[in-house]
Amino acid sequence: MQARAAIRRSGVAIGAERTVGEAARIMERAGVGALAVVEDGELLGIVTDRDLVTRVLAARRPADARVDSVMSMPVVTIDADDDVNQAFGLFRTHGNRRLPVLEGRRFIGMLSVDDLLINVIGDLVDLVRPVTAEAIFGHRDSPTPAYR
Repeated sequence: MQARAAIRRSGVAIGAERTVGEAARIMERAGVGALAVVEDGELLGIVTDRDLVTRVLAARRPADARVDSVMSMPVVTIDADDDVNQAFGLFRTHGNRRLPVLEGRRFIGMLSVDDLLINVIGDLVDLVRPVTAEAIFGHRDSPTPAYR
């Protein structure tokens, strides 16, 4: 499966010049924990809920501070056409929970650990369904043919 197909929600982006207060409100409204920071459609960085806590609240920065002053960069990304299995390695290696998905240099969405978990669990449910049916209803072979 391609990375683009594993994305479960639209990615949400914010301009670099916007404020951290605006970023927090956008995250709350959209129900996301990270925003791609973009300029002319190209990814510059990422700002997460953790960035807002550690780099804004804990540092006592004002709500009108610019997003690009607190964003994380450089950003680990995945190409939209890459196999989603590459995301597992990137998450494991870099310890992040979200990967911006790029088509060329253009941001198209955010792939999260949650997305991968949901996909893996769905695959496991599909695999276990026939085994469960056999355990509950017994093996349904056709009767053994009689020989003369």
